[in-house]
Amino acid sequence: MLKISNATCEYQPFLLGIDIAKPRFSWMSESDKRNTIQASYQIMVAEDNQFNKIAWDSGELTSDQSTHIKYNGEPLKSFTRYFYKVRISDQFGRYSEWSMTNWFETAFLEGDDWEAKWITPKKQAVEEEVFALRNTLTLKEDIQSARVYVTSLGIYQLYINGTEIGDALLTPGWTSYHHRLQYQTYDVTNNLAKGNNALGILLSEGWYKGMGFDKPYKYGENLSALLELHVVYQDGKKEIFTSNEEWKSSESAFVSASIYNGETYDARLENNWSEPDFHDESWELVDSSFKPDAKLVAQQNELVRVTETITPIEYIVTPKGEKVLDMGQNMVGRMRMRVTAPKGTKITLKHAEVLDKDGNFYTENLRTAKQEVIYITKGDGEEIYAPTFTFQGFRYVKVEGYPTEELSLNHFIGEVIHSDMEQTGEFITDNELINRLHSNVVWGQRGNFVDVPTDCPQRNERLGWTGDAQVFIGTALYNYQGASFFKKWLLDLKADQKPDGQVPFVIPDIIPGNQVASGWNDAATIIPWTLYQVYGDKQILEDQYESMKAWVEKVRSLATNETVWNAKIQFGDWLALDGDPHSPVGATPIPLIATAYHAYSTHILAKAASVLGFEKDADEYITLYEKIVADFQAEFTTATGNVIGGTQTSYIIPLAFNLLKGDAARKAAHELHRMIVANDYHLTTGFLGTPHLCSVLSQYGYHETALRLLLQDEYPSWLFEVKNGATTIWERWNSMNPDGTFNDSGMTSFNHYAYGAVAEWMHNTIAGISFDETTPGYKKFTIAPKISPLGMTEVKASYKSLYGEVVSEWKLNENEVTLKVTVPVNTEADVILPAQASNITLDGEGKQHSLFTLGSGDYSFTFQLDDVNQKVFTNESVLGEVIYYPEAKAVVESYLTNVMHGEMPPHVAFQMMKGMTFGECKVTPETGITSSQVDGILEKINKIVNGTSINEKHHAKI
Repeated sequence: MLKISNATCEYQPFLLGIDIAKPRFSWMSESDKRNTIQASYQIMVAEDNQFNKIAWDSGELTSDQSTHIKYNGEPLKSFTRYFYKVRISDQFGRYSEWSMTNWFETAFLEGDDWEAKWITPKKQAVEEEVFALRNTLTLKEDIQSARVYVTSLGIYQLYINGTEIGDALLTPGWTSYHHRLQYQTYDVTNNLAKGNNALGILLSEGWYKGMGFDKPYKYGENLSALLELHVVYQDGKKEIFTSNEEWKSSESAFVSASIYNGETYDARLENNWSEPDFHDESWELVDSSFKPDAKLVAQQNELVRVTETITPIEYIVTPKGEKVLDMGQNMVGRMRMRVTAPKGTKITLKHAEVLDKDGNFYTENLRTAKQEVIYITKGDGEEIYAPTFTFQGFRYVKVEGYPTEELSLNHFIGEVIHSDMEQTGEFITDNELINRLHSNVVWGQRGNFVDVPTDCPQRNERLGWTGDAQVFIGTALYNYQGASFFKKWLLDLKADQKPDGQVPFVIPDIIPGNQVASGWNDAATIIPWTLYQVYGDKQILEDQYESMKAWVEKVRSLATNETVWNAKIQFGDWLALDGDPHSPVGATPIPLIATAYHAYSTHILAKAASVLGFEKDADEYITLYEKIVADFQAEFTTATGNVIGGTQTSYIIPLAFNLLKGDAARKAAHELHRMIVANDYHLTTGFLGTPHLCSVLSQYGYHETALRLLLQDEYPSWLFEVKNGATTIWERWNSMNPDGTFNDSGMTSFNHYAYGAVAEWMHNTIAGISFDETTPGYKKFTIAPKISPLGMTEVKASYKSLYGEVVSEWKLNENEVTLKVTVPVNTEADVILPAQASNITLDGEGKQHSLFTLGSGDYSFTFQLDDVNQKVFTNESVLGEVIYYPEAKAVVESYLTNVMHGEMPPHVAFQMMKGMTFGECKVTPETGITSSQVDGILEKINKIVNGTSINEKHHAKI
């Protein structure tokens, strides 16, 4: 059996309304034979689903390529549906059947102009006002098909003959409105009829006006809309109806609406405004003289939709007497409410992420955002309402004015809203705290991927911060299919980038100024490169290359000798815990961070240039990169091999970016390990250090330390949040303090995905699934799990690549391991077992090696890890490593009676010395311990620790 399981065009099986002249095709395959490689393919594209009117027949082409194959037929026509199908052969000589027929439909291709005029309500004096626009039309005959193409400055909702059209929300989305404006396409064939019809548009501010946490930013003063209706009659004739000067506008039942503040809806003002027989004599004609400069582009990413519904888990009356619904999950979206009440009843829904220490409703962290929805009833039986032009970030809903004394949970439902991306990643263990943490990461992404990757979804911010996006990009692309989402956002980054290469802090850019910040602006290089590695999509690099280059050249111009960037004021390791408690900037020297990122981005640019065939650029930038690395080492490392700065992040970033080599790198990694152990296995890192922390430790042989950080449940840690009720990732490690109070209300979000970047390490190290940079897009990949009994003995992870699902699943039973892997058709995987593995079998057959290169199929390994439960202490071990073994710690302390001539009690002496290695104790007279005594200590504690049963270890405090 050989078959096509998922054919797509530009990442989607069906696309309505594209403006790409040469779209690309990809597919997944299935086979009942292992090691299946595609030998040839054939693509057919036609204007009919019977494939009589062929636009392109590739013929059978010998190739194993099954992703991003560009259309190469006759020029595509605008406003035309094309059907496509694929078949393949494999190296065994088998041919698949044709795939299921999918389709894409073009909209305005290059050179086709809109006939419609922009229409603008004339009186726009009130902030947050929502306008209704309408016009009627007459269809002469029955129709064969009809499409509406529509966009707006502001958020729109389309209506035809009284019916809301489509399930998309918050259209046309948020782009760099000065440069690019998306339009959407709707199939409205079934919404129109012969005779009189009515078109209606509701128009709200949305992202166009009023965004920005400092000073509200306006792209313009007036909301406007643009619409074309293309009708094809049964006889094949076409007619176009447009927005023009004949349209009218008026107020609506929406009294007000805004992203930050919410929505007020007065149902008493409802009428049949979008139906043909509505009398609009009192409505005012629109202004049709305005035309924005932005380029109109077809919808590029997934639409925002309701993707899940949640029923409240509890009705609470707070100590203050507030009536509150607990959704059980910090979510982003809206509440849908059912109510029967007298006319004019005012019901208010207020939204919050948390209750305070006393259990009362808490909204101070929203700053000036109201997050408030008001509904005024019409008093005509049961009424159902959900807001249209806003969204909230919340777990708790305070309900005021509801007509019953008690709140019935089934009268309220939460609707989760985000860009409707396909979920591609899974990570499950036998540790429920870790599962909850991973769930929190996913929920944080869902809540902050509402058309743009925002920092937070609740307060008066909700902006596309570049730093947050770049540190999270690896995790984001494991969790969800993010190619279209980020391609659209990167085009806005390129559009908003300044002529000198400076990249704004937020995209779309609504923060005036020319400031630069390493780690934030480097989104211009890191995100395109990561997308290319994950999807093998060279077009992303082609689209972004000049932007990438401009950013590197910008930093090059700012750096001393083009290498060391002595930046003074930047975000640095944002919200790290090692800096001034009154400043959000961590203690890691900003020049170190800035220069390290300069090297990293330059290296990425050199590699991108090589991929694209720009060999002159590739040579230039690899030379520059090597120069930056050399100058980094000269500037930021000491003669003894230490890294200046003395913070965890000052070691993490150079190691993560490969700026330290050989012994220097090994010494730095050990120093990082030492610092963490000395801090009782707690981190102090911020936005830039945290994402790489566990990866660096595991890479340099300190996987146990990385796991203990992951499993740490005391403040500050990931599991501290989980144990304190978090259902998303917090902005700060101390958004909630250990005493239950909250941090600075001016900057405390409980849904902020940056620290969730740890999930990338969970996937690529604990589960061991990682791409191969030399063969991008998971055409070749690695499965190399690091297996440890700490915290979990069962792990299953999967990732749906463009070729199919990759699976790594391992179970540890004492020292016996089973590992199951899945390799998709037309790919190859290197499966790397732990170096100490013995008694290895593959599908029951004994093997003598631990590296396997496997083609497609499902495989099962078994092997032994005889030392997996051992913890061996050596001279290189840090004293603080014994804290998880109380008996061993007691032995160490029993030898600390003569520290500083006996002036320190042993437990105090241990706290002073816990960052030292046992080897250092041998040569430090002040410890009061001789070299032979240290050897005796090591012998004793190794016997104690390695005599501990597996069961005792597994249930030890971790």
